[in-house]
Amino acid sequence: MIAIFAGGSAAIGEPLSLHERIDGIISTANLEANQPVAGLADDAEFFRRVNLDLSGVVPTAKAVQAFLSDNDPGKRTKIIDRLLSDSDNYSRRMREEFHVQLMERRGDDKTWETWLEKSFAENKPWDQMTREIIRADFRDEPNRGAAFFYTKRLQKTGAQPTDHSGVTRDVGRLFLGIDLQCAECHNHRLIDDYDQVDFQGLFAGFSKLKLLNEPYPAVEEQLLSAKQEYASVFTGVPREVAPKVPGFDEIELAVFTKGEEYIQPPDRKTKTPGIPKFSPLAGFAKLIPESPNFSKNITNRLWYLMMGRGLVEPLDQFHSENPPSHPELLDIMAQELTAHQYDIKWLIRELALTQTYQRSSKLPEGVTSAPPERFSVAVQRRLSAEQLLWSTIRATGHTPEDVPLENIKAEQKDAEDFIGLRSRFASAFANEPKEPEREFSPSVKGALFMMNDPEVLKLVESMSDREVTVENLYLQIFSSYPDAAELAEGTQYLDKAANRKAALRDLAWAMLTSTEFVVNH
Repeated sequence: MIAIFAGGSAAIGEPLSLHERIDGIISTANLEANQPVAGLADDAEFFRRVNLDLSGVVPTAKAVQAFLSDNDPGKRTKIIDRLLSDSDNYSRRMREEFHVQLMERRGDDKTWETWLEKSFAENKPWDQMTREIIRADFRDEPNRGAAFFYTKRLQKTGAQPTDHSGVTRDVGRLFLGIDLQCAECHNHRLIDDYDQVDFQGLFAGFSKLKLLNEPYPAVEEQLLSAKQEYASVFTGVPREVAPKVPGFDEIELAVFTKGEEYIQPPDRKTKTPGIPKFSPLAGFAKLIPESPNFSKNITNRLWYLMMGRGLVEPLDQFHSENPPSHPELLDIMAQELTAHQYDIKWLIRELALTQTYQRSSKLPEGVTSAPPERFSVAVQRRLSAEQLLWSTIRATGHTPEDVPLENIKAEQKDAEDFIGLRSRFASAFANEPKEPEREFSPSVKGALFMMNDPEVLKLVESMSDREVTVENLYLQIFSSYPDAAELAEGTQYLDKAANRKAALRDLAWAMLTSTEFVVNH
């Protein structure tokens, strides 16, 4: 016998899966608010969405046809599992996404990106990845790329001092979901939960970081033998704090006699940094993943990644006056993620299996608006610069099925041309450096890029026109079949054209630059 619940079904006596519990909570909240919910997306909409979210690229026309013609009722689960098991494209997608989330377009580093991609290919637990980033041990050769998180932020710009404050703020924002910037010089004036000691405690541990001149990302921890002194600009009362993670006690400073401070003393001849016996980074690497905010922060960011909006918005504003839209749901998911050893792929799979994720982006009949925080309708969002790059290449027919995308050079003469195209897509469509990439708006820069970039035009111009029809174009570019009106309009346009090849290119270009293509709907 099967018991039916709001979010799915389970055999009587069997516990609900996480995706069923998620749907139950979302459905109940919408029911109580008298908010109609959209039905499930049709197969074409779902297939395009899940490919973009899990592999970062639109599917091939061949894959679309196969999925739409498949009558297996379990085909959605099967495609989710297949995309997650595609190590090449899944790990590339996650590397690109977390590179942008963590570095916010500050720059690129091959060692860092290789570390990210390898970590996701191995499905390394998120708490372990975080410890490797926070600890930043350049002697740990397989994981030394993780130090790029620090090194790029510690690079000096002009006469400005090394930005230890920026590192402090970003660790809080990106790993704990708390933006302590306005608590550096005094208790936060608007958020009671954020105190100056929270900022200064983290700052105490990062203030001694020094950038090393190595061919790979590397930082040195210099000796810390005294607490961080600080005072509020409003009171002037002097205070001090040892390295401290918000929500935890101070890490007790270890005091050593002169000459005994190092496990391994620095070597001036070889210019090798020493290894201090007291390491604030080691303490932070242990405590940050133990914070309740840690699991909630990554859970919220993964929910945002899949659903287009966080349960807590903005993502780095966790505090008592800004509760989650669904507090119980965030608690349950964070607890489950912790119980599953911070298995990111597991949580993404559960989210993809939900009806909440698979809803249509079309409003229910008779409904004129749907508050995005209710998740009653799929939240539409603009593709990232990376998704647009790969999807443009694939939609113009330049990548065969089941080939790792970065092995394809988009018919460029060499890899440098391809890398140049990637950087130009980022320049045209990404946000400015240091700006969280949360929302994208159409821009003249992006439009001009698609109109005039020679490599983009080359991709369109070199499309094969052998037996190309309007139906082929829709499958290849929009991942769906055209409706009757679209088919008639497109066919009529091509039939009337004096130069069919030129008309085909114009039609393809118009489709590639349309809202239909650039939005993950």
